[in-house]
Amino acid sequence: MNLNGRIAELPKEVKLLIGAFLIVLSAGYFTGFRFVNETTENNPKGIQENYLGNEDDLEAEVMKFKKPKREMLTIIHTHILSMAVIFFILGGLVSLINLKSGIKKALMIEPLFSVLLTFGGIYLMWLGWHFMRYIVMLSGILMTTSFIISVIIVFFQLFKKKTGKN
Repeated sequence: MNLNGRIAELPKEVKLLIGAFLIVLSAGYFTGFRFVNETTENNPKGIQENYLGNEDDLEAEVMKFKKPKREMLTIIHTHILSMAVIFFILGGLVSLINLKSGIKKALMIEPLFSVLLTFGGIYLMWLGWHFMRYIVMLSGILMTTSFIISVIIVFFQLFKKKTGKN
């Protein structure tokens, strides 16, 4: 079954629902992104300090302590589950747009791998694999880039005027 470009065939009410969903989803995603910036300053050292603390840094402006195991498991569990659902739904919408197959597959699958790398990497970093802070940052950048590109393309194809050809 070819789903390429089928988003244009959806009823207007469904398109409005999807458009509203994308706006609300983006508001939530970027609120979370803002929170990450506040807690990590979007750099590898900040990522590590957020989870492992900075008690050894006598010049730190804000004292942070290593997160306990239960808190780490809660953070990882909730983020992996919720982001899997987010990217599954967004991937389903991407499957309906008109786009080259390879790019479409990348936008559908990459963020799911990035979710595992990001939050699995955070846990491994917490366990002592400090180099994972770089993997966490890179996978987070890839995940956010995929999110932005997917939302923009879906949104614009959703409300693109239909042409006469099928």
